[in-house]
Amino acid sequence: MSLYLCADCGGSKTSVVICDAQGKVVGRALGGPSNFAYLSLDAFLSAVEEAVTSALKIAASSLPSANLAILPPPGETPFAAAWFGVSGVDSPAAIATITPELSKLLKIPAGPRLAIANDTHLLAAPVRQHGDISHAVAVISGTGSIAVSFRETETGLEELGRIGGWGWMLGDEGGGFSVGRETIRHILLEHDKSSVTGEKVKSVLQDRVLARFGVTDVMELLTIIHIQDPQSGVVLPQSAPLHLSQRREKRLSDLCPLVFTAAFEDGDPLALTILKSAAAQLTEEIAVLLGDGSGRTVKPQDAVISFGGSLAGIEAYRQIILDGLAQMGHVFRYVSFVDDAAATGATGLVAAHVKP
Repeated sequence: MSLYLCADCGGSKTSVVICDAQGKVVGRALGGPSNFAYLSLDAFLSAVEEAVTSALKIAASSLPSANLAILPPPGETPFAAAWFGVSGVDSPAAIATITPELSKLLKIPAGPRLAIANDTHLLAAPVRQHGDISHAVAVISGTGSIAVSFRETETGLEELGRIGGWGWMLGDEGGGFSVGRETIRHILLEHDKSSVTGEKVKSVLQDRVLARFGVTDVMELLTIIHIQDPQSGVVLPQSAPLHLSQRREKRLSDLCPLVFTAAFEDGDPLALTILKSAAAQLTEEIAVLLGDGSGRTVKPQDAVISFGGSLAGIEAYRQIILDGLAQMGHVFRYVSFVDDAAATGATGLVAAHVKP
């Protein structure tokens, strides 16, 4: 049995898709977060094993095989190849750390059958759908953010440059944490301005943020945002506010739905300003990769920009990013959104490994 597995490992979830040799999806499943930069090796492997096992169970229902859903496989591996796109895997050392563990888990030897790279590599696939270009810029805006440029060569995708992907403490501009941070910053800034002008801020978003944290004074947000992370093993009472059980970065990134709803459904000016501010930070990073095509720069007119991630999946937000790039003179020939990177990767594996 020859199965082809692709895992999209991100900060919010692990998405696994398994295809057969004909490129048909026979199993798919979701697991918990698997950003390698945020987790221990054991926690990362646990999330991957959970998602892969669940996908194998589904595959077993259409492809009956003894012990198909057991990892590591007790006999010969059913996997012909696997591709892992892992958020937080940004160095050869990180790849070297997880490669033997994933090899052991799937019983695939390290080498060409087991591809491990940053999750942006999964988004570069659309370059192969257009015969008139050979360059792609992959942009992830989800829990975190990163932009990577690629060139299609005879031997596969060559990474040209990258910007971002540094995690919430150092970057992730235009991602979930960035939007949450900008939300609190703008609410505090407007409050500070009103102390001078005497003009009260009227904002649907501000009201909802205050209500979410159970406060009525904007300045109380400072205390809530800076409360230390919950201690391991400490059980809070059921009546405790949600934010007390959240890590600080999660308190901020979880504000995203409030911001997007206020901006695009309620037309709240403050919410729209916040999204434009966050998007502008990501736009400036993407622009670092662009140029006239000389050296390792990408000429947008001869390339595809491919988006992924939950925030980039919202068309209105994606358009803000594209509009910002256009104002800089960067207009791409093609624009793509990959809403199922794991499936794209799995079918790509089949195309690369199965002779027609």
